[in-house]
Amino acid sequence: MANKLRAILFLGSTREGRFGLRVAKFMQKQLENKHFNVDVFDPLHLKFPLLERTIYSYEDRSKLPKWMVECDDKVKAADAFVVLSTEYNHSIPPALSNMLDHFAASHFAYKPSAIVSYSYGIYGGMRAAMQLRSFLSELGTPSVSNIFGIPEVHKALDESGQPLNEHMVPGAELIIKQLDWMARAMKNHRDAYGIPK
Repeated sequence: MANKLRAILFLGSTREGRFGLRVAKFMQKQLENKHFNVDVFDPLHLKFPLLERTIYSYEDRSKLPKWMVECDDKVKAADAFVVLSTEYNHSIPPALSNMLDHFAASHFAYKPSAIVSYSYGIYGGMRAAMQLRSFLSELGTPSVSNIFGIPEVHKALDESGQPLNEHMVPGAELIIKQLDWMARAMKNHRDAYGIPK
């Protein structure tokens, strides 16, 4: 078996009654089944402050909370990113963009991402997903071609993240297969040639 890749799963929603936790539990299990080491970043628990100063703007990292330094180190060490997003007013949840913007773009650079979007309705969060394509690309982590959209998420996953229909596992496997291929290719190239200065 090839060496495990390190992935960070960014959970976007903080709303009361959110379904994102179901999606996070499901995707974490699917990624681990495909031999990824996964860290979950949940803004409801990590409590990133409203962005006034980025992590990378601190010359003295001892002035940062320990948990924030640990998160920064994990982002820097990651090989790939999985971004879970619902829609807030047909757009990216502010807690998600706020969390991502705390980290230096160089930590994301030359590593792939995967977008998993979901909604209570029939569109599966696709409007936010389209905006995330641009956002993540500008951050330096281009998304793989597939987007795993989950419409009517309350009917697709139970509270423990167990799938309720036959589409969930194949959908996750397709996007993870793309992410795995891109992450290994980009890691091999980074290791062999470094990154542009």
